[in-house]
Parts: sequence; structure tokens; C-alpha cells
Amino acid sequence: MLSKLMAGVMAGLIAGVVFGMMMQMMTAPTPDGGSMPMINMVAMIVGSQSAVVGWAYHLFNSAVIGGIFGLLLGGRITTYGAGLLWGALYGVVWWVLGALILMPLFLGMQPFAPLMMAPMRMVAMGSLMGHVIFGLILGAGVVLLSQPKGVRAAAPVR
Repeated sequence: MLSKLMAGVMAGLIAGVVFGMMMQMMTAPTPDGGSMPMINMVAMIVGSQSAVVGWAYHLFNSAVIGGIFGLLLGGRITTYGAGLLWGALYGVVWWVLGALILMPLFLGMQPFAPLMMAPMRMVAMGSLMGHVIFGLILGAGVVLLSQPKGVRAAAPVR
């Protein structure tokens, strides 16, 4: 059994790897008419275009965001259903806060710019799906990792 904080950090890293793989495959349009993998765009927040830097920054954020989830909700979610529900909602909150507000601001754009720019709308919807999947994995992971050994997160269905 891990503490709620550590369960959140570990589950956040696992969820971050899955979401990172999605961002590695997703491309976003660039101002010059080209495209780049989303993970490289994440690196631009810290002044780079390197996929390695994008991965490092993304996994750092995944661990922090997961730890916050563990601290805030880890004691309240004891079943996988609750973990999945709260995780999905948490993913949507971070999509709005991170992908629609903070990332555009850090990249010199206005908040919600991805929804206002036609070429970015599909990227924004892919990002929403990625954040929800991140949240689902995070929520289930926190439930799994914070349970004492030998304790089930939910009673078996008969």
C-alpha cells in the first residue's frame, strides 16, 4: 500500500506515459503550414522543440498532477467506479486549465485559442480525449495502488 500522494504520483506517471505516446503520434499545425508532434509542442513551453524535452516536461507535470489528485481525492475514492468517474472529471478540468488556458498563454496565444483556430480544433478534441484517458488511468491507478494488500477495491459481482 502506498500513501495517497505516492499512489497519485505513480499512477500519474503511468497515465502520463500513455498520454505521452498519444501526443507522440498526434500532430499539430505550425504557423508556417507544416506540422509537428504534439509532444514537441509541449517542449515549446520551456523553450525547446525537442521530443525528449517534451517528454521530460510532460512526465514531470504528470507526476505533479497525479500527486495532487492523490492528495485531494485519494482518501475519497475507494472503488474503481469512483476512481474512473473522478479521474475523468479531473482530466477534463486539466484539459481546460492546461491545454486551453495555460499552454496557449505560455506559447503567446490567448486562452482558448485552440478552440478558436479552425486548424487546431481537431487537435483540441484529441487533447480532450487524451486528458480523459489520462484521468481514467489515474483514477483507477490511485485506487489500485492505495489499497492495502489483499483488499479488493470493490466487492465481486455475483
